[in-house]
Amino acid sequence: MTRVVLVHGIAQEVKGPETLLTDWYPALSDGLALAAGPRVAREEVSMAFYGDIFRPAGHRGLGAPELDASDVHEGLERELLLQWWQSASDLETRVAGPTAQARLRTPHLVQRALNALSHSSFFAGLSERMMISSARQVRRYFSEPEVRAGIQDRIARRVTPDTKVIVAHSLGTVAAYEALHALPDCPGLTLVTLGSPLAVRNLVFERLAPRPSDGHARWPAPVEHWTNIADTGDVVALAKELAPLFGDGVRDRRVHNGARAHDVRPYLTARETGQAIAEALGDAADPR
Repeated sequence: MTRVVLVHGIAQEVKGPETLLTDWYPALSDGLALAAGPRVAREEVSMAFYGDIFRPAGHRGLGAPELDASDVHEGLERELLLQWWQSASDLETRVAGPTAQARLRTPHLVQRALNALSHSSFFAGLSERMMISSARQVRRYFSEPEVRAGIQDRIARRVTPDTKVIVAHSLGTVAAYEALHALPDCPGLTLVTLGSPLAVRNLVFERLAPRPSDGHARWPAPVEHWTNIADTGDVVALAKELAPLFGDGVRDRRVHNGARAHDVRPYLTARETGQAIAEALGDAADPR
């Protein structure tokens, strides 16, 4: 019996559903406990895993293939990295912004972005390869129909008649939103989005299917309640509020996740997340 479906985000290609649940389930339980919600058994929680779709085929040599600035594709990959750079510089004074004068040794704009992001607290510890790979997964989702359809199918297959809530993180919020449009016969679902890039104009919002009209996105028919939760310092969730573009039915909430603003675990342990999930399960009063 799957009451809660979880949908992960980018950079999970070498993990699996049980591996991710080992991290996610305790955090989910803590958030529910903090909100005085019910205990949900692990067998009632399912991970819609799609990371292997992005896992590269075997290759000669050791480790993952290296990527550098010259490998960044023009268009969405490049613009996403530049947008992350701008957002990081807006949040942290120590991160030089795009308008800062480039050092002679790094004149390439994308290389400057990668260098700046490596000094931000948000991307601390991530290699250039990981940053590029993260942007690439977003680009592939929107540009490769078989990838997009495959990810949405993984989500749809996890939703059962017992499912009450879908909790999605990062790129998973985009896939969950689109997948729900293809599930009109599953009414009464609650959607909880964490660190979502859904409202990022020019990079994500206009690429959604179904396509937004007159600056407004369509509401997914199965969704009865929708709570969107974002940390102010989350660089991926560039637009923190979804209600202006997705409708007043979205309840936007802010949380503080500490140094790793986009990490799913502090999102899940937040009282606001636990409250939204508890309401979906029918074990908490709506605070509105």
